[in-house]
Amino acid sequence: MYPRIAVVGCGQWGQNHIRTLAEIGALAGVADRHDDRAGAFAERYGVKALSPEAAVAAPDIDALVLALPASAHGAMARAAFAAGKDVLIEKPIALDPADAEKTAAAARATGRLLMVGHVIRFHPVFQRLCDIVAEGRIGTVRQMISNRMGLGRFPSMDVVWDLAPHDLSLVLHLANGHPDSVVCHRRTVLSDETDIADIMLDFPGGIGAEIHVSRVSPYRDRRFSVIGTEGMLTFDDLAPEGEKLALYAHKVWRAGPTFDFDNAPAEFLPTEPGLPLDRELRHFLDCVMTRTEPETGASEAVETVRILSLASPLSSPNLAA
Repeated sequence: MYPRIAVVGCGQWGQNHIRTLAEIGALAGVADRHDDRAGAFAERYGVKALSPEAAVAAPDIDALVLALPASAHGAMARAAFAAGKDVLIEKPIALDPADAEKTAAAARATGRLLMVGHVIRFHPVFQRLCDIVAEGRIGTVRQMISNRMGLGRFPSMDVVWDLAPHDLSLVLHLANGHPDSVVCHRRTVLSDETDIADIMLDFPGGIGAEIHVSRVSPYRDRRFSVIGTEGMLTFDDLAPEGEKLALYAHKVWRAGPTFDFDNAPAEFLPTEPGLPLDRELRHFLDCVMTRTEPETGASEAVETVRILSLASPLSSPNLAA
């Protein structure tokens, strides 16, 4: 039997969590500041409607999913930990590193689980990419390139905080460490906040990463590439099924005073089916039942906020409202 989960926040991502948990059979409650919104979703899925405070205090709720404005995540999560509940928090868990660390410390002090909703980490194609890297098929990793571009999504927070957490989670997982340096170039184009950003990261051991995010691109791009000494991999989330993961056996070698290269064709690799959010929530449920640390746990959540704050300091907490 699954733990009983309540979703706090019925916005865009909250609705996705509500629907998916209902399909899994673990949804026990829905909470929102707007009673009518919570009531509508509760009626649709046959669960109880709650206020956020009531969801935290409810003795028949085992864990919470928080899909709130980022500025509200910390206080709500810490109250949930104190009430004996495990929590999955949508990204980012906070708007400054001190608040993120405070939330992580509260989870440790109470012995509760904190998981951050870095959903692309649970994409079966990315997980297969990680397996191939671990097998050594592209040699030693030297560089990662992540593009997340398109037109739209103009919330009140800037594009770094809105889109880059997805890419940072992928980079941090493969780099398996904290960056030594973070450099970000940002530009406001069509809104009042940053619309385009290029984030450059250097990790110990000679691994680098570049993240390109834009919400004013005339075309969509969702590619993540890993460059190794013996080949390259690309995860293209917009490619057709069967072509989302490509291996390029490219070679570059020294040829006297210069370099030469061999440009190999793409080899499309098979991957498992599966929806990332479903896999993410099932992982959270398994962690709650087995008391094991989530793959996207407190350490990754805090480090992501630290890097975001270096890349794009927020001047006002209202930027995430």
